[in-house]
Amino acid sequence: MGLNIKNERVHALAREAARITGKSQTSVIEEALELLLAQYGADAEQARIARTVEKVMRLAEEYRTESQRLGGVPMTVEDLYDEETGLPA
Repeated sequence: MGLNIKNERVHALAREAARITGKSQTSVIEEALELLLAQYGADAEQARIARTVEKVMRLAEEYRTESQRLGGVPMTVEDLYDEETGLPA
């Protein structure tokens, strides 16, 4: 996960930004990259939310498909357990 920046000018900019803001070099680089992405319309937080929504939608579709396969009746908690033993089915 390491980032090895081999550009002295970038190092100098990071050091100066850290000195001026009182933040760490990592923090100022993170903030700068977030601002750059926002300028280009790519919000990292929005991308994370979009991935989560996509995952939930995919799971909902799988549930709907499985429900239809089982006759269109949604499963209940009781469907997860064996009637005889009470153990998970």
